Order: sequence, then structure tokens, then C-alpha cells
Amino acid sequence: MKRLLISALVIFLTAPGFAQDNKKDTVLVITADTVKNNNKKSITIRIGSNGKDTTVTEIKPSSGFSVQFVAARFDLGLSTYRDNGSFTLQPANSYLERETWKSSNFGFEFFQMGYRFNSYFKIYTGAGLDWNHMRLKQNITFQKDKPTLTYVTETIDFKKNRFSSQYLRIPLSIQLRTKDDRKGNKLNFVFGPEVGFLLNGKIKQVSSENGKDKSKDDYNFNPFRYGAFARLGYGGTGVYVKYYGNDVFADGQGPKDFKNLAFGIMLGF
Repeated sequence: MKRLLISALVIFLTAPGFAQDNKKDTVLVITADTVKNNNKKSITIRIGSNGKDTTVTEIKPSSGFSVQFVAARFDLGLSTYRDNGSFTLQPANSYLERETWKSSNFGFEFFQMGYRFNSYFKIYTGAGLDWNHMRLKQNITFQKDKPTLTYVTETIDFKKNRFSSQYLRIPLSIQLRTKDDRKGNKLNFVFGPEVGFLLNGKIKQVSSENGKDKSKDDYNFNPFRYGAFARLGYGGTGVYVKYYGNDVFADGQGPKDFKNLAFGIMLGF
């Protein structure tokens, strides 16, 4: 890094001389070479003049490893559930009936680290947050601190009765992408496994009688979940699907073989 700064400074100071000799503007260009040279990537400093580039120096071989804080992979979609392999609820689980278009999934990632093998292939892991919101149809309230998922039926007619879970999500992503097209965009395909750790459960209810009412508890959600995901996009936008292999609720504390599927649009590869 020290050599890079010194070289850049020298070139910057001498650039006006070139400009005066040629009577034309001279542009200092610093680029990261994406072509491997002797199995090492390099940073190249060049001076551009009269439409031609003259390589001055080539320094700092670097690996493809990176660690960074990001704001990426914003998911916004629908959250649905499979009850014993069917999207139709069994009669015993009818209390979990939801409003389809208001049961949503939202999430994003704020950290990632990985290794890029070349311009087309990368493996990375990361960390983010993920919410699933069930918009319940029935006027029920789930109870806190119970050994199993327990609810009471209310006489209140809720305008909103939302039952939510929040997880820390940790994906392992395998990224495949194409060359830049004429617009400078790539086609991306990312897939891999994902695990999650429960942060909290939440109920948000809105009614004429009580106004807004919120409460938090684990509500018997599974403390650990695992699944797989896939993302397909162009440029910075795309679509995603996520499916979790274990039950939404902890073993023996809620409906058995009740699994979550989420899909929708995403921003920020």
C-alpha cells in the first residue's frame, strides 16, 4: 500500500509535465487488473494521453479474499407454509390460517466474507436479519412463556393481527456470474445452504378497542433453523426463493411438519 501511494504521488506530480509537452489533457488512471498474471492479480497505474495508455508500474499482488460490511440482498416477498407437505392447513392447525398477500418476508445482509476465484465464481458467507410475518385471520392471541404453542380466542375484532419471527441468518453462498454486457451489467446466480438463529418472536395487534398492542416472546418458534436458498438476478435486482427443512416451531411445542417457504424480489447482489 505504501508503494502504491508513493508511486501514485510521483505520477500525479509529474503528470503536468506530460500535459505541457503534448499540449493536451493527461489523465491519471488507476485500475485493478482482473486478468491473472503469473497466478497473481495486480494493481496497475497508467497514464492516459492522446487516447493511449502507457503502463508505468505494476505493484501489489493480491488474493481474492475479502471481508466487508455491506448493505445488500434486500429481500421483500411472501411467506407461506407447508403443513405436512400441503399448502392447505389441516383442521387441527386452522388457527394458523393467514391472509396470503399480507403474510410477508423481509430480510437483508450486513456482513460478508469470501473468496473470489475468478471473475465468474465466488464463494462467501455472511450475516443478516430475516423476518417472517404471518397475518392471522382469526382473532386469537398467542400466550407467552408456555411449554407449547397456546392461544386464546378474543372477542375483539382485530384490524391487524400479525405473528412474526426474527432470525439472524447466516448463508453460505456460491455465486456464478457472466461477463459484463454492453450496459456493464452481469447475470448472477447465487445458491447455497442457510442457517438461522432465533432472535425473538413478536405479536402486533391493532383494534378499535385497544389501539396498537405489541408483545415479544420466543412463542415456541424453533431456536435454530436450516434450509437452502437460490437467487437469480441481473444487475442489482433479482428474485429469490428460500425453503427451510426443519419445522417453524420447536420440536414438540407446535404443529409438526409445518415448514416455511418464502419467495419474492431482491435488491443488491
